[in-house]
Amino acid sequence: MAGRLEAFGQGESILKEPRYLEELEDRLHFYVEECDYLQGFQILCDLHDGFSGVGAKATELLQDEYSGRGIITWGLLPGPYSLGEPQKNIYRLLNTAFGLAHMSAHSSLVCPLSLGGSLGLRPEPPVTFPHLHYDATLPFHCAAILATALDTVTVPYRLRSSPVSMVHLADMLNFSGKKVVIAAATVPFPLVPGQSLPDALVQLGGATAWTPLSACGDPSGTRCFAQSVVLRGLDRACHTSQLAPGTPLPSPLHACSTGEDVLAQYLQQQQPRVRSSAHLLLAPCKVAPPYPCLFSPSLSRHGLVLDGPPSGAAVESIPVLGALCSSSTLSRTLGDLARDLSKLDVRRWASFMDAGVEQGDVEEALQELGSLAQCYQGGDGLVD
Repeated sequence: MAGRLEAFGQGESILKEPRYLEELEDRLHFYVEECDYLQGFQILCDLHDGFSGVGAKATELLQDEYSGRGIITWGLLPGPYSLGEPQKNIYRLLNTAFGLAHMSAHSSLVCPLSLGGSLGLRPEPPVTFPHLHYDATLPFHCAAILATALDTVTVPYRLRSSPVSMVHLADMLNFSGKKVVIAAATVPFPLVPGQSLPDALVQLGGATAWTPLSACGDPSGTRCFAQSVVLRGLDRACHTSQLAPGTPLPSPLHACSTGEDVLAQYLQQQQPRVRSSAHLLLAPCKVAPPYPCLFSPSLSRHGLVLDGPPSGAAVESIPVLGALCSSSTLSRTLGDLARDLSKLDVRRWASFMDAGVEQGDVEEALQELGSLAQCYQGGDGLVD
């Protein structure tokens, strides 16, 4: 089936067929009736192929049937790609553009997820992590890293103890029409044995604490409007400074009394006019097999960065810092995607159009992408 779903229209048409539509509705009704507390729905789908159309149609159906519930859509894309496959790249661009345009219209939030560097036609190198050795051409490696990030950034609305729901999170991030967000993560979060969280954050300095995972290029010099940040996997003992009484404090972070305060103050220092939500989770991310072996030998069994020689022990768990951000970099990313789409003579790709897409749909997608891009221009990080 995946081999046949090359175009957005093919995927969209599947959920227009009565037999598939009825099956989806029956399954949804069954689970909803059995659910004690329905926050909303998460949709994970490929963004670069025909499953983009399946996801787009599913968000539309969910919005119609369950108005008021949260709908968070994660659009997955492969890592690097080659210029030597022009038709595949054109289809990837078309499916991504149509998918983002349609999903953003019917979702509370849409987040592309990729280790690649670009959504457009110009290839960019994949992202790197200081303590990971991964092969960006292997879906198994890419999927593991993206799953780690996804498992972390969704913590706020998945914990019973958290007061945050899917709708609350979406409302914080999507104000003024900013329906698209970027994901980012530090895998693993760099902590040396004996170091405290304030020590580690001060050591980062003014550098961006995470690596972007939404194929939006280099985020340096861009503005963040709102962000939800999760740090997981640090022992409670290292959440705050353990300096002896009377010792001069290296930074204001060392004066905080809880780990939540440390993280919140760090975010406030880095971006003082940004609406931020900070969450700490004690549980680390488990990376025992079948998780692929991607880790630097300089990591301990629990993912701490060793100063001395390698321990030789297999890494079993890691601390992770993850974030969802509404960022001005999306103005450039979405604008570039729209420009790439506008330069295409879509009539040359008859098989894409034969799948049920018309020229008017292309113009509508261009307009939607342009409107989305404008939402991220200028403005302030805080709103009244």
